[in-house]
Amino acid sequence: MENHDLLHVFPEYQEKIVQLQTEDVHFRDLFDEYHKTKREVFSIKTEEVITTDEYLKELKVKLLHLKDEIYHILKG
Repeated sequence: MENHDLLHVFPEYQEKIVQLQTEDVHFRDLFDEYHKTKREVFSIKTEEVITTDEYLKELKVKLLHLKDEIYHILKG
């Protein structure tokens, strides 16, 4: 399983991501929370961490919401 960061997910927005990380606290918080959650999902899927299917589903939904909010900021 690959563990891509947002720079790989949104390659067309790489410059804007770097800029927003330094200039926008809200974006930086979303960015950090996305990567923290992504690492947790990755750890569960690679069986480094054991948890319930329900919790994994909650994390995946959270990732989708974070990614969606980040995308809207990048697009705007």
